[in-house]
Amino acid sequence: MRIVFMGVPEFAVPALERLILGEHQVVAVYTQPDKPAGRGRVPTFPPVKQVALEHGLEVRQVESFARAGAIASLAQLNPDLIVVAAFGQILPPQVLTIPPFGCINLHPSLLPRHRGPTPIPAAILAGDDWTGASIMLLDEGIDSGPILAQRKVAIAPQDTTDSLARKIAQIAAQLLEETLPPWLSHSLTPQPQREEDATYTKLLSKEEGEIDWQTPASQIWRRVRAFYPWPSCYTTWQGKMLKIVEAVPLRGERGDPGRVVSLGRGDVGVQSGGGILRLLRVQLEGRREMSAEEFLRGHRAFIGALLPSLRQEYTPG
Repeated sequence: MRIVFMGVPEFAVPALERLILGEHQVVAVYTQPDKPAGRGRVPTFPPVKQVALEHGLEVRQVESFARAGAIASLAQLNPDLIVVAAFGQILPPQVLTIPPFGCINLHPSLLPRHRGPTPIPAAILAGDDWTGASIMLLDEGIDSGPILAQRKVAIAPQDTTDSLARKIAQIAAQLLEETLPPWLSHSLTPQPQREEDATYTKLLSKEEGEIDWQTPASQIWRRVRAFYPWPSCYTTWQGKMLKIVEAVPLRGERGDPGRVVSLGRGDVGVQSGGGILRLLRVQLEGRREMSAEEFLRGHRAFIGALLPSLRQEYTPG
């Protein structure tokens, strides 16, 4: 069976590795072009490209299938199946009809909930107890195709987008391995999604990471977890960005939102629109990440400070 794989980030790597070790032939790997990263803006391989090259696979970096010849070049590979995982492009109808077994997509949510580009942070922001992996047939809609398989994944209280993505990636890869045999043997019937249950997510912006201390601590805590590692959750102190890397909410009455308070024994919290957000790990602009206790030892003036409150709304799907 000839398979073309399409993906970009770390989330897609476990699925690609399962395909490489399986009985099918991965004839090419499509990914995005290299992007500059770090202070030196050095061009960096997408994680999927790195793995593909390590296994001697052909890599094609395509910004858009609208580019002249891109679709014809893909068709010449004669793929039986295209597997997509966080590719970052909507495939045009002409691509969807190339492989006889279709294009299947690994989506990190329990569809139809949280369709779109940011399902993992959306699940955390919504306070969901569960999310999961869905394997679906791609159609011309946004994550609206029929479902081949799904598996639930619990969202732990300490999960961030980063940790949850790693968990779902492993589950999705395993589910793909289990789903391919019945799908390729015509013994699996896709199930249509319930459109009335569909919710949608949107792309995040850097500005959405700015904390509004008027909101309850429990909501800010979800944002800290949902926006890690990007765009990060942050506030401003003494003219510098202060990232809140890890925190926990404490119950309490509404205090003076944004006021930094001592919680004793090196602990520090910030009053909010409901309860206190206890800070565990922070990173001041230009400095390394550190525990809140270590930060306090070098910045005693932080206690009693009033952090600014700005309303940045994000409505999860």
